[in-house]
Amino acid sequence: MGGCAGSRRRRLSDSEGEETVREPRPPLLDHQGAHWKNAVGFWLLGLCNNFSYVVMLSAAHDILSHERTSGNQSHVDPGPAPIPHNSSSRFDCNSVSTAAVLLADILPTLVIKLLAPLGLHLLPYSPRVLVSGICAAGSFVLVAFSHSVGTSLCGVVLASISSGLGEVTFLSLTAFYPSYFLLLTSPEAQDPGGEEEAESSARQPLIRTEAPESKPGSSSSLSLRERWTVFKGLLWYIVPLVVVYFAEYFINQGLFELLFFRNTSLSHAQQYRWYQMLYQAGVFASRSSLRCCHIRFTWALALLQCLNLAFLLADVWFGFLPSIYFVFLIILYEGLLGGAAYVNTFHNIALETSDEHREFAMAATCISDTLGISLSGLLALPLHDFLCQLS
Repeated sequence: MGGCAGSRRRRLSDSEGEETVREPRPPLLDHQGAHWKNAVGFWLLGLCNNFSYVVMLSAAHDILSHERTSGNQSHVDPGPAPIPHNSSSRFDCNSVSTAAVLLADILPTLVIKLLAPLGLHLLPYSPRVLVSGICAAGSFVLVAFSHSVGTSLCGVVLASISSGLGEVTFLSLTAFYPSYFLLLTSPEAQDPGGEEEAESSARQPLIRTEAPESKPGSSSSLSLRERWTVFKGLLWYIVPLVVVYFAEYFINQGLFELLFFRNTSLSHAQQYRWYQMLYQAGVFASRSSLRCCHIRFTWALALLQCLNLAFLLADVWFGFLPSIYFVFLIILYEGLLGGAAYVNTFHNIALETSDEHREFAMAATCISDTLGISLSGLLALPLHDFLCQLS
């Protein structure tokens, strides 16, 4: 900060010969308001980034119901007990599994996250956020005015691009902040050197400092060998997160549609939406619980999630749960496990990686949840077809 203040004084005296020198602005670290400003900012970024992705998955049952509706009518089924669409099966099945929507909502994200560690850091943050926002808005427009399943799935793909690009961008951005939960503070204040400097700063691939080549947290100077070494060290965190997301999304998009209770006033579509809402409520609560509960061994969460999958798969096969409310509780618990695994994984990485590796580590670990979700969608498709053919 002393060098920054000195350079500012020299520019002022040399340019206009002023007798007085402006005092340097106090660093933002001294302002308590900066903590809340950044905390709220990141909270809103995360909320908006996941919104389109979550909405598409929650509406998956309705999106696929296009095949059974004429025109652009509402997909909401107000009836208390719909007639099964596949009369040869004891399940009320769509002709296409909701896992198809999951794959459309996750495969573009998988491609983005696979390529991100290789060169996405060269693209400035501002264009990334802009593209993410445009894709999110386009996804809602396409799905809302769609008259076919194909067009709707194109909208889902746009939502996936928005979510994937946004997630890898915002998680990488946290590498420049010392605390992720209610303690975010702005990086070192920039020298306001006029419009030209502002434009130049906006074109920088990362948040600019006075010496970008030595800025901690930048992954642009890492060699491929260093990246591979860091990635191998991350496997302790990546593997459990892959397993957690495989299990929970196998439940969400492979089993939710088949967990249909006829002894309730809720229609099949309404039951599906309640399942998705309760899952997301659990995720939201646990992702916000880091300050209250820090879990070091995330593999335990992966084991518990696999037990959830086994239990609900057994219920789909044998139908032993007497009430939908038991499923509601299990799904809420499933969301709590998933959210806890996610937030604790990235928190542990932030604590245990060095400054120069942290940005790359955050971006590389993003692949974990996406890989698990993709695998679950691929396996849920044949499972849906097999179970729906059962009499």
